[in-house]
Amino acid sequence: MRLVVLYIRAVDALNGAAGRILALGLLAAASVCFLGVVLRYGFGIAFVWMQDTYVWLNAAGFTLGAAFTLRADAHVRVDVFYRPAPPRRKAWIELAGTLLFLLPTLAVIAFYTYPAVRLSWIYSEGSQNVGGLPGLYLLKACVLGFCAAMALQGLAQAGRAALLLAGRPEHARHLSRGGRTH
Repeated sequence: MRLVVLYIRAVDALNGAAGRILALGLLAAASVCFLGVVLRYGFGIAFVWMQDTYVWLNAAGFTLGAAFTLRADAHVRVDVFYRPAPPRRKAWIELAGTLLFLLPTLAVIAFYTYPAVRLSWIYSEGSQNVGGLPGLYLLKACVLGFCAAMALQGLAQAGRAALLLAGRPEHARHLSRGGRTH
């Protein structure tokens, strides 16, 4: 059980740090977007690379930040059964949802995404817009990063549920309290 606790703490720390960094990236995306609007409508100047920058930062932030959101128990849930459930039932729902839905879905996404990402890296794919940014392959790789980060966090959530079911509720914050993991 000690290894499970260490795994949960490590993944939570990793996705917590990633989430804070990605929040800065989203702030940068909003700032670049604002600057682009001011330049375009205030001065009649537009840069395609600037548009690519804020769109790509936004896309990277949302794909890579999904695991941070899962960590915070802030994803949308159908709370008809989950919210009123006692902690042990929540743990079973969490465990089943992770093993039966989350992990298989991520595996399918990764399986079908990998060939496109691989080709993008081989060809050093860039923006399709003239004057756009190089490195579109980095953005496409974020989908695989999403799958990896979500799988790691999903396994941490499943581990937390398993600890609660094993009689160790101190490691199952959102399951035992019924609230968020902040």
